[in-house]
Amino acid sequence: MPQLGETVDEGTVTKWFKKVGDTVVKGEPLFEVSTDKVDTEIPAQAGGVLTAILVEEGITVDVGTLLAVIGSDSSEVVKTASPLEHTARKVSTAAPPAHDANASSNKLSPAVRRLLDEHKLSADQITGTGPNGRVTRDDVQAFISSPSHDGATTTVPSASPVVRRLLNDHQLDAASIVATGPDGRLTRHDVEGAIASGSHFLDAAGDDDEVIPFTKARRLTAEHMVRSKATSAHTLMVREVDYEHVEIHRRRHGDAFKAREGYTLTYLPFIALAVLDALRAFPQINASVGDDELIVHHHLNLGIAVDLDGDGLVVPVIRDADNYDLWSMARRIRELATDARTKKLMVDDVTGGTFTITNPGPYGTLMTGAIINQPQIAILATDGVNRKPVVVTTPTGVESIAIHSVGLLALTFDHRAIDGATAARFLAHVAAQLNDRDWIHEH
Repeated sequence: MPQLGETVDEGTVTKWFKKVGDTVVKGEPLFEVSTDKVDTEIPAQAGGVLTAILVEEGITVDVGTLLAVIGSDSSEVVKTASPLEHTARKVSTAAPPAHDANASSNKLSPAVRRLLDEHKLSADQITGTGPNGRVTRDDVQAFISSPSHDGATTTVPSASPVVRRLLNDHQLDAASIVATGPDGRLTRHDVEGAIASGSHFLDAAGDDDEVIPFTKARRLTAEHMVRSKATSAHTLMVREVDYEHVEIHRRRHGDAFKAREGYTLTYLPFIALAVLDALRAFPQINASVGDDELIVHHHLNLGIAVDLDGDGLVVPVIRDADNYDLWSMARRIRELATDARTKKLMVDDVTGGTFTITNPGPYGTLMTGAIINQPQIAILATDGVNRKPVVVTTPTGVESIAIHSVGLLALTFDHRAIDGATAARFLAHVAAQLNDRDWIHEH
């Protein structure tokens, strides 16, 4: 199992493209791996004959686990290993250490820790089936769904009498509500929010209801969104933007661009360049929050959120995005969106982002309060652009009415990191770039 990112320490083999006995060419896709960050195809590191598959599809293993053997000819083919045999097969030849419950807990993956935290569980409650008895995500999910697990018995530390009374009055399960208080404490606001949303009424499906299990992408998106809301002090600020200069450029060059590239020149690359200019002017927004500190990033790695046809979101990253001009930015956005929807993104394509743009505007949205892509401190939503009457000043200084392309830009920012005045100046800078920049000479 290859190392797919600095923070990724396990992966799931989702598909083998070859079967035992097949000839393998070095560099061709051999198997597909799914991690918390991305699904990606892994090329064969050598050529020959696939003589053994040691980890079957659907099995999650640690980085470094031996997955398969490529031999020189078919005479070396062996029987495929059973799904359980992978636990003893490692690239390292050292004998595995004796299982220690505490050591296993210390080696939990981030995804497992999040799942345990969300359900107020301890790793010691769960029997691990991973290497050396390690608890995997599948182990936790199996425990949660097992009849022996009674979520109602799970308590939240130091719940106040008011919170307990609310839970009792509305017959709510504390474990079904996301706790945002210190040390995982359930607050009155958390409970009242669950009551207002009606989410506590949706635990059981009726006879006429259709139950659609979350896919992996949908589940990971959900986990990321909930974690972000519980982490950052989300604050929304909106600015109206006049896109008329952008629209004039699109009209003049749009047909030639589409004939050359095969797709439409949208507003998004213009907005991306305007945002990058604003990030250079306000570097404290190109940042993340550490332990009582703001970490300002000097590389401008721009994330573009991509909808996976309703099956979750992924945010591919344009690295060193300030090196792109208008046309290359349009191409790169298109390439990454296509790769995302065809599952061709590599781990490097979805890591290292410092600021994110999400683009619901093509669907005619008015205003979007997006959720921050952790650990970043801000995300910009580009909403629908429409033709509207605006007041303009003629060259002679007289005010007049004109029809322009106008839309809203909505910035969600983390109020822990920056204040409203900084966010407002940032938005004003983006708006000024879109309205005043000489786009005619952009190429």
